[in-house]
Amino acid sequence: MRIRDIIGRFLNKTIRPAAGAEDEKLLEWLGITGTPKKVLGEITYFTCLKMLSETLGKMPVKFYQHTGRGIEEAGDSAVYRLLKTRPNPQMTPTTFWGAVENNRNHYGNAYVWIQREFKRKKYGGDITIKNLWLMPSADTTVIVDDKGVFGGTGDIYYWYTDKYSGESHLFPSCDVMHFKTSTTFDGLTGAPVRDILKATIEGGMESQKFMNNLYKDGLTARAVLQYTGDLSPKLEKRLIERLEEYANGASNAGKFIPIPIGMKLEPLNIKLTDSQFFELKKYSALQIAGAFGIKPNQINDYEKSSYANSEMQNISFYIDTELYILKQYEEEMNYKLLEPGETAAGKYFKFNENVILRTDAKSQAEILTRYVQNGIYAPNEARSFMNKPRMEGGDELICNGNYMKVADIGKEQGEGGGGSGENFTITKERQKKPV
Repeated sequence: MRIRDIIGRFLNKTIRPAAGAEDEKLLEWLGITGTPKKVLGEITYFTCLKMLSETLGKMPVKFYQHTGRGIEEAGDSAVYRLLKTRPNPQMTPTTFWGAVENNRNHYGNAYVWIQREFKRKKYGGDITIKNLWLMPSADTTVIVDDKGVFGGTGDIYYWYTDKYSGESHLFPSCDVMHFKTSTTFDGLTGAPVRDILKATIEGGMESQKFMNNLYKDGLTARAVLQYTGDLSPKLEKRLIERLEEYANGASNAGKFIPIPIGMKLEPLNIKLTDSQFFELKKYSALQIAGAFGIKPNQINDYEKSSYANSEMQNISFYIDTELYILKQYEEEMNYKLLEPGETAAGKYFKFNENVILRTDAKSQAEILTRYVQNGIYAPNEARSFMNKPRMEGGDELICNGNYMKVADIGKEQGEGGGGSGENFTITKERQKKPV
């Protein structure tokens, strides 16, 4: 029996288990339960996905190295060129990382296949990374080889089925970057927010559906038709349909409704304010946003926000939400994309978070000026932040000429006799190092 057939049978048993009548997946396939497929129609949920994916897509990946002089930008490499220019022929880095983040949040897990290529040389050859491909999370399954069928016991594999060609592929863990949500209980897969907050998100969708129907009906409330006598169900239905032609729909708003003699139409006075509809809708929106780590001002809730408060919320968003996400991405990239020699040399990838921490022009100018005047940034480094060309002589650190080392305080006056010798003698004694 061919090894491919053995693998196929194993995967069929692993991926396609028998489903009972109470199986949640089966019920979801039948449309009986589960989160509705159009969950993206919930505006708060969509806004949170959009905010997180666009935030990650904004930040370029930088390549650094620890050297004797500190942290410096590392030299160019084939993998770095993929990350900063084109991960694959179809996607830009912005689109690529945005799609990865959308899969991670919506499905709980995101997968990136590392396509490696063997370049043959005269003697041997090298294995290089050719492209990075996004594997849609809905078509990917994580498999734990607990019996050692494919090799080592406990190894992780990723089974991907191409929905266009129908072909299936099995990838080892070293060839797949796996990004998961923070809600994980086994450390292998993450749980999507939409499953955890299924009831809350469904409630938001129902409230939106209610508003849509209200607009379609021309904002007309339900009404009760009073009449004397008895009508058959068939005549009642025809009467109601006749009245709805004049009462329902935006085109009939403000028009008269003809009522037969002896009948009276009384609207049911149901007010959205009495049921606190909008207060509950806002509360549900804040709950969904909070589960994603999104701040109120980022879902356009400025009720208790000021300019200073909004700025602090942006900083809090980076610290409380994005920092964990970026750290996970960086750890996975550094482990799967770098060669052991590059890791030993102190090289690593890092997202440039400064692009989301930029302030207004005035504050940025004040910060850069202080950095330059205090010898933290060289003038050319500050110019690079402003997208200005480097100037000759701008690579030297400068600072105020009145500054001096702490160890040198009092030396000039103590030796020249211009000050209190006793005080400076005490200072020198304190600064003496033990032999």
